[in-house]
Amino acid sequence: MSDSASAPDLDLRLVRYFTAVAEHRNFGRAAEALRITQPSLSRQIRRLEQQLGARLLDRTPRGSRLTEAGEVFLPRAEALLRSAAQAVAGVRAASAPSRITVGYSTGVIVTPAVRDLRLRHPDAEVHSQFVACTDIRTALLDHQVDALVARAPFPTDRLHVSVLYDEPRVLLVPVGHRLAGKESVTLDDIADEPLPRLRQADAAWNAYWRVDPRPDGRPAPDGPFIDALEEKFELIAAGEAVAVAAGARAATMRPDVTTVPLHGVEPSRVLLATRAGDSGRLVAAFRESARARLTGPVPA
Repeated sequence: MSDSASAPDLDLRLVRYFTAVAEHRNFGRAAEALRITQPSLSRQIRRLEQQLGARLLDRTPRGSRLTEAGEVFLPRAEALLRSAAQAVAGVRAASAPSRITVGYSTGVIVTPAVRDLRLRHPDAEVHSQFVACTDIRTALLDHQVDALVARAPFPTDRLHVSVLYDEPRVLLVPVGHRLAGKESVTLDDIADEPLPRLRQADAAWNAYWRVDPRPDGRPAPDGPFIDALEEKFELIAAGEAVAVAAGARAATMRPDVTTVPLHGVEPSRVLLATRAGDSGRLVAAFRESARARLTGPVPA
């Protein structure tokens, strides 16, 4: 009997559930991200463990952790999901060669480039899709999107990345804050001000947007954890934190939050990312449209 005949038939949905718990290290947060209930997620993980004949996760008072078997299975599970996504994307590309999905992340606008691409290629299906800042690399490598415009930093291995434009960083404060209305501020002005931390973001992302550590080596003061970038506006308006953002338009959605130019920090860099080695005609065409139309924070 061949190895393939005796191997278990793995349900990719269960494998995806496992990688979500492994990423979040918490069943509750993973269930929320997957948009299913926690009891249902627990049952699905048990089904996967039964199929594999090994316990993959241990619950702890602080969340969950991978067992030795789970550590072995995780990279294989991620590779399996990538292969499945690539297989689906390849079939779709073969059957619909004139299709592209353009991703965009928080605070960037891709409309001018998307519109330009549609005008230049009226035969193509051009879609746009929001991608959370924590999912940029995954969205590209899993073929959820074919090109993506987002602010640095994000992991760029296996990606082709180019700079579109820079935008000065600003400080977000409540309108009644002691720094509101100033012509500009520096990091010394906020040396003791707490800055929020995005729970699901990696260390490099949080460090960049909190300017942590400061140039003199001191750590940035810890502020509350948030699960979505939009939550920071409520914290700032309530006077619980200040935040570093990009561009003067960053606070336009809230009348009780205002911006102050922040001097002494490098500007925010907006990048165009695609999969390394992707030579598709629409991907190449979108690169051209992005370079021509996405030249600054104001739509061209």
